[in-house]
Amino acid sequence: MSNDKLYVSGWEDYELIDAGGGKKLERWGSIITIRPEVQAYFRSGKPFSEWKKLAHWEFLEKGGQTGTWKALKQDAPREWSVRYNQLIFNLKLTKFKHVGLFPEQRINWDFISERLNSGSKFLNLFAYTGAASVVAKNVGAETFHVDSVKQLISWAKENMESSELSNIKWVHEDALKFARREVKRERNYTGIIMDPPAWGIGAKKEKWKLEDKIEELLENASTLIDKRGFLVVNTYSPQVKFEFLQSLANRHLRHHRPVVQELWMKTSTGKEMFYGNVLRVG
Repeated sequence: MSNDKLYVSGWEDYELIDAGGGKKLERWGSIITIRPEVQAYFRSGKPFSEWKKLAHWEFLEKGGQTGTWKALKQDAPREWSVRYNQLIFNLKLTKFKHVGLFPEQRINWDFISERLNSGSKFLNLFAYTGAASVVAKNVGAETFHVDSVKQLISWAKENMESSELSNIKWVHEDALKFARREVKRERNYTGIIMDPPAWGIGAKKEKWKLEDKIEELLENASTLIDKRGFLVVNTYSPQVKFEFLQSLANRHLRHHRPVVQELWMKTSTGKEMFYGNVLRVG
């Protein structure tokens, strides 16, 4: 096991400009946003007054998990798109502060695209707006996209079509329930990726917490991956600490030589921000 930090960088259409004071300043193509960020507990590189001159939108929390977006520039679009290599991802402002893409996942997109080909079978659990699904389909893999929210599956379809791809297999289902059934069917995959939320609501509105489900998720994944296959698991929950994830990996994936690392990104102003832990096999 390795305790090294794993650093991910932006690309032409994404830049983590600055972070601090409980917020982060990001550029998505030509659009710049200010969003709350619990990991940005340090002092920002630039004063917030400079941030507001640059940004098009700022997310204002209302309490709980939702809020509203405040326009800082006139005629700022609420929907736009960015490129990653030849792929196109459609972004939009949501009441949950997200815009439809987790850019730190870029390091995992590259990881899976290097390991998949036209003969591969790929499973994306908690698939959100489908960036990893689109990446996998782009290299020819048979791709299964599982999410419990219909609107997110529709968004993922938009990303697939914008990237001029087709035939991703859409599964509207609770990710853990689907994994359990695939184990019973004795299915196998070349690669599996999952980026589960800290807490979730299933397709039938059932509530769950990641710390209660992560062991069963890993146990099922260990059965579903081919002997020479790969697995990527991201955890951003403060309840799933590095040592806990490492111990679960040792218990359920020891034959696959798992590696657990911390995921970090540097801002353009030189700050470093934590993006959770990543477990990789293969």
